[in-house]
Amino acid sequence: MKLPLRARITAWYFAVLVVAFALFAWISDLGFRHSIETTVNDASRANLESVQRILVRVTPKGMPEVKEELNELGGVWADAALLEVSDADGIMLFQSERFKKPYGTLPPVLKSEITFLTTNLDHLQYRIAMRAAEINGHAFRIRVAVPTEPFDQALDRFRLILQETLPFLVVLASLAGYWLSGRALAPVNAIIKTARGVGVQNLSSRLAVPPANDELRHLSETLNAMLARIEASVIRLTQFTADASHDLRTPVALIRTSAELALRRPRTDDEYRETLSRILATSEETTHLIENLLTLARADAGATELHFRDIDLVPHLEKIAEEAGILAAGKGIQVSSELAAGPVRVSADPAAIERLLLIVIENAVKYTPSGGKIEMSLSNGAGNARIEIRDSGIGISDKDLPHIFERFYRADQARSRETGGSGLGLAIARWIVDLHGGLIEAQSTLGNGSVIRITLPSAANR
Repeated sequence: MKLPLRARITAWYFAVLVVAFALFAWISDLGFRHSIETTVNDASRANLESVQRILVRVTPKGMPEVKEELNELGGVWADAALLEVSDADGIMLFQSERFKKPYGTLPPVLKSEITFLTTNLDHLQYRIAMRAAEINGHAFRIRVAVPTEPFDQALDRFRLILQETLPFLVVLASLAGYWLSGRALAPVNAIIKTARGVGVQNLSSRLAVPPANDELRHLSETLNAMLARIEASVIRLTQFTADASHDLRTPVALIRTSAELALRRPRTDDEYRETLSRILATSEETTHLIENLLTLARADAGATELHFRDIDLVPHLEKIAEEAGILAAGKGIQVSSELAAGPVRVSADPAAIERLLLIVIENAVKYTPSGGKIEMSLSNGAGNARIEIRDSGIGISDKDLPHIFERFYRADQARSRETGGSGLGLAIARWIVDLHGGLIEAQSTLGNGSVIRITLPSAANR
């Protein structure tokens, strides 16, 4: 089972502290030992140079005088520092007592430069500086030893302090980290508490945005933006459901009422035929509405797949122009087309493009009175294919024009009273254009007709 975030943060903080303090202890110990070694070497070198100065000063007076001076120096140093001086033949001029016992274990002094050695003399550790010196024609072998025990004790005490204090500091810092992580996560808990209270009934609720411009502020703003999108989607879904229910209720009620009236008493064949014709027409309208609803539902769910390929729009518009002529013939509407001379190639789904054009044409025929006209044009330029469908119909008011591509939107009663319709056709048209990466827009003046302009990227651009 995974630990809570606060516990995991504290665990990582504890691990980092352990590594950091361990590294600190190692570096401190290394630095302490290096400092001790440097200090002891400097002390040994200083003592050896003091002996050399005495030898330079006393050697001209003779060896007895040299021995006397070395004895006095050895007495002054006592056990704190040891001294051993011999001539080239190994004859000892002076030797501290501690040098006598392990003498055979010490390496001979042969080099003129100072060398150092750490060893035990009479069970105590010393740092020995050694050098072979030529002074006033006499060769000397000099060893000077400085005890390291006080420094070793100081190092041991330092290590003991580290061992006793570092674990306590790690635990204390971890507890402080646990407290700090709780303070840091408090706004997150507030966000969680508020988010839990958001439901379908109060989607308008928003999270409090912290004043600091940090990650928590960005998280709150992101969640608020997500809630806004969800609220908008739920509103659209609720409206969609209400509108769909309303649009389906009327034809279903009409079908039921017609059937009930027909069955109440015997009727003539013509009356039955009229009733059945009315039921059939209403059923066809209902079927068309349901198909549109299913199309939009599949679109919202992302379940609709279009099959894009490189096509020439000219033959497709020619086909739609023929169908438009058939649709318009019953109302005496004149249909004309002006298509590009050469091919206009786009990457598109042929069936979807034809459905798009048919939706727009049907709308133009529906809202154009008898004796009117509809003009279709297709042009190619600036990397786009441009389709225009212009009618001489009743037009669209300024307040309705921005909403005509919305689902279930119906213009004012002047447009809808006689023509009916579900208000889904242009919404489907816009969805098809969006999938093709294009643009659909409308221009209209009430009483002076409308223009629907569709722009699709050419095959090369898409």
